[in-house]
Amino acid sequence: MRPKPLLQLLQSVKEQTLYPDEILIIDGSTNDGTEQILANNFFQNLSYFLVSKEHRGLTKQRNFGIAKVSADVEFVCFLDDDTVLEKEYFEVLLSTYKKYPEALGVGGYIDNEIKWEPIEANYNSQMNEFCFDGWKRKEGSRFVLRKKLGLDSDCPPGFSSLYSHGRSVGFLPPSDKIYEVEQLMGGVSSFQKKVFETHQFSTYFEGYGLYEDADFCLRVAKTGKLYLNTAVKLNHYHAASGRPNQYQYGKMVVRNGWYVWRVKNPKPLWKDRFKWHAITLLLIFIRFSNSFTFNQRKVAFTEACGRMVGWWSLMFNQPKVQQ
Repeated sequence: MRPKPLLQLLQSVKEQTLYPDEILIIDGSTNDGTEQILANNFFQNLSYFLVSKEHRGLTKQRNFGIAKVSADVEFVCFLDDDTVLEKEYFEVLLSTYKKYPEALGVGGYIDNEIKWEPIEANYNSQMNEFCFDGWKRKEGSRFVLRKKLGLDSDCPPGFSSLYSHGRSVGFLPPSDKIYEVEQLMGGVSSFQKKVFETHQFSTYFEGYGLYEDADFCLRVAKTGKLYLNTAVKLNHYHAASGRPNQYQYGKMVVRNGWYVWRVKNPKPLWKDRFKWHAITLLLIFIRFSNSFTFNQRKVAFTEACGRMVGWWSLMFNQPKVQQ
């Protein structure tokens, strides 16, 4: 349902120093906008599939696409339709697999969302800053509050703690280095094709599929290594269309977040349970407070209600987790 962003992505693919052997468009649109824009613009090695209702949804469409990948393909890349690649994206990506042949997956790096600044080795960070590997960025208010309450993540970016609520790979700096991780962002990820002989994306994550990438990567990381190469750069331009309403999004944040936590830690200790719930309630409180301070007050309130309903639903209806 986002034909114009998709066209921008494909135009950036067309300019790559290393062009893909195969491009698969798995379209879950309920109109012909995407099909029409592809009919009017030619891209080499592209195959288009409009899926029926039973295959619609992020995880289902990914599994559908994997089944269509040619037999001689070695690496499968996933790209969100609202991203734009830098010219050497695929070339640098594949060089990572050559450098780390044991890698089951390699992620790309979103370069346009966060402002980072280099720092000296003896730099004393402030409470409202996050520092990592010689770089700093502004810390979000929720992480500042978590620090004050002793609820910050105890793992480096890209790793999930035993009480979850970790820092994503977005907290890795633009250092052009390669970092080992256990989570990749699904829309800028890649995997060796052999991974899909034993793993699929879980259809528990229906529709928009929030955190489906964390679930998949955590399961893959239990069998081998994943890396993020910060030199594999692209830009992400958040397209509003195709996203769920804020109430449903809020519910997914909590319920899907609980699911992913239990993938990482199937039998959490009481202190891990306490911290997961404490952070979840803290984030609900912050989102409710945004109803009074945020420009889009109705959006914040609606999402907060969804989060609260999602949290209460866990008391009597917990998801069944696939390991």
